Amino acid sequence: MRNIKNILQHELIGLDCVVVYSKNKDNIGIKGKIVDETMKTLSIETGKGVKKILKQGTEFKTDLDGKKVTIDGNYLVSRPEDRIKKKIKKW
Repeated sequence: MRNIKNILQHELIGLDCVVVYSKNKDNIGIKGKIVDETMKTLSIETGKGVKKILKQGTEFKTDLDGKKVTIDGNYLVSRPEDRIKKKIKKW
């Protein structure tokens, strides 16, 4: 089950999210549902179509169990299947 402590080791597809910080200022404020994940990008379905957002240098905010959590995209940069197996010491 996904929760705040183990979100990095779980699947992100299906979560609603908002881009709260990005090196590319045009990406800030994009919100929608995560529909796909690759090694370096998240695909977010918005009202205007699917947007691909780089993970590195981006922060995403999502709602888990009624609590807002901000995820640093730098921790997400890896293949999803490898990230799920990886242990992250400090989160």
